[in-house]
Amino acid sequence: MSGDEAQDPRQDDRQRITDLKLDERSILRRNPDIEHERRVAIFDLIEDNLFVPATRYPENYVGPYHVLLRMEDNRLAIDIKTIDSAALETVVLPLTPFRRVIKEYFLICDSYFKAIKSASPRQIEAIDMGRRGIHNEGSDILRERLADRITIDSDTARRLFTLLCVLQIRM
Repeated sequence: MSGDEAQDPRQDDRQRITDLKLDERSILRRNPDIEHERRVAIFDLIEDNLFVPATRYPENYVGPYHVLLRMEDNRLAIDIKTIDSAALETVVLPLTPFRRVIKEYFLICDSYFKAIKSASPRQIEAIDMGRRGIHNEGSDILRERLADRITIDSDTARRLFTLLCVLQIRM
């Protein structure tokens, strides 16, 4: 590669999450649909993600990373650790900018899960398109809010937004 070509950050196996967990104490409600969404989001994220913290860590550690997502005083806390579980930093995000989109996402997901049991394929497709649109909006907000602290790509943001929603389910 010549010096003029930009390297795709995805080619660097260090700039990624290799383990992601949710704080089990933060998850208040479980049902098969939610558990499935959680498992798929974590599996897909581990398979393909871009995660580049802006902080320069001691000894120039640049990944890969282990991440724990949890709720802290009604805010999202992202605990970033080395692969040996040494703490690097915690990024905390207020949830206020997410409130409306999370509420809308829960409503449309509820409609979607009901529709797949009895609605026509056309109705299911229409609801799913709306669900994806709201999901994209939430992931865009997440990317914006993390932009100065962590670089993530669209797919990583979508999966992290799914997991944020799992942490927000209250009953």
